[in-house]
Amino acid sequence: MKILVVDDEQDVKVLFQQRFRKEIRKKELYFVFAFSGEEALQKMASMEQEAVLILSDINMPGMSGLELLKNIKENYVAPPPVVMMVTAYGDEENRNTSKQLGADDFLTKPLDFNELKNKLKDLT
Repeated sequence: MKILVVDDEQDVKVLFQQRFRKEIRKKELYFVFAFSGEEALQKMASMEQEAVLILSDINMPGMSGLELLKNIKENYVAPPPVVMMVTAYGDEENRNTSKQLGADDFLTKPLDFNELKNKLKDLT
């Protein structure tokens, strides 16, 4: 499964590589990282919709995660990737806006990696 992780914090890459090292080594999961919404759209265009799951932070400079979500849901329809929004702010406004824009799930930081692994198992 190819997963695109979008977050403006660079240390997220190392964190995911550490938490999923067994799955990465077994080639069960393949992670691609983008550090802005704009970069995520570029990577998605070059991947030809290979990403099965997109994990996107909401609060990022430039294009926000919500703007990215809107763009993905409007332009990537066949097959549509699963999009989970991630934020440090678990407020109802972000949650509701995410759902209205088509988010498939909503996770809060700090991420519970066991919960995320269970959600990934449900997708496969």
